[in-house]
Amino acid sequence: MARKPAGKATKTTTAATRKKPVKAAPTMRQRIEAEMLDGFDEELELEIDDDRLDALTNEFAGHSPADTVDRRIYFKELFRLQGELVKLQSWVQHQGLKVVVVFEGRDSAGKGGVIKRITQRLNPRICRVAALPAPSLRERSQWYFQRYVSHLPAAGEIVLFDRSWYNRAGVERVMGFCTEAEVEEFFRSVPEFERMLVRSGIVLIKYWFSITDDEQQLRFMMRINDPLKQWKLSPMDVQSRARWENYTKAKEEMLERTHIAEAPWHVVQAVDKKKARLNCIAHLLDQIPYEEVPSERVVLPPRIHHPDYHRTPIPEEMYVPERY
Repeated sequence: MARKPAGKATKTTTAATRKKPVKAAPTMRQRIEAEMLDGFDEELELEIDDDRLDALTNEFAGHSPADTVDRRIYFKELFRLQGELVKLQSWVQHQGLKVVVVFEGRDSAGKGGVIKRITQRLNPRICRVAALPAPSLRERSQWYFQRYVSHLPAAGEIVLFDRSWYNRAGVERVMGFCTEAEVEEFFRSVPEFERMLVRSGIVLIKYWFSITDDEQQLRFMMRINDPLKQWKLSPMDVQSRARWENYTKAKEEMLERTHIAEAPWHVVQAVDKKKARLNCIAHLLDQIPYEEVPSERVVLPPRIHHPDYHRTPIPEEMYVPERY
């Protein structure tokens, strides 16, 4: 048999080797580092969003972002505090505690940002957020506290109220959604209601986030000019700007008449958002004495293989297009 020309063989070999180089599989260390960075990116995404808002302040003449806590210190402390929150969560579940944390403050005071950082690393089955909409017609006919009671925690749970029954002393009163007689009844009832919660074994912690008139004005203007944040600015929020002094009077009376020994108010200075988050979380951790719950080391069982099992191929059209 005649041999194939040497040149032909070389050409065939060269064509066969023109495949894309196969990337080396990542090492276990690289995979672990990537997983950890992915977790950190979740927080970085939130911070980048904040930075985007801060950048908008440059559009307003004569105003620049205020000095805040160093970014490295902020992240270091935030991750440390979130680690302590995980320990607290385990303690609450282990001890069967019932925890309620109330977050109140003016619109754009930063309540939502703190709540996000608290819940970010926690189990949503243990720590959940209650953010109730405006009451329905049926709810308006009920006992005022009734719709909030259904959201109270069972043993081993933490509930964060993003606004609470204190709506009556704030927005409802200022915007005229209730009568002064109803407000007065609220002030008579709420101390007894909260004492009853505490007597039942609930740990009740209340925060008021305080910002200045100028800071709220700035944050509202940024929301107006930011298409990703405009949904946060409701018609009610716009009206609240015009009634700043009415809200101030309502807040002062609320704090004075509902600051009780069993459930005192804690005021968070919230003009600096990063400092407010760290201060609030650190304070929250101090309110509940907790210990690290010992746990058994988890050992994964060996993977069971069945030689007669063959995976059924999934049709290509079922896959989400990989655009990125």
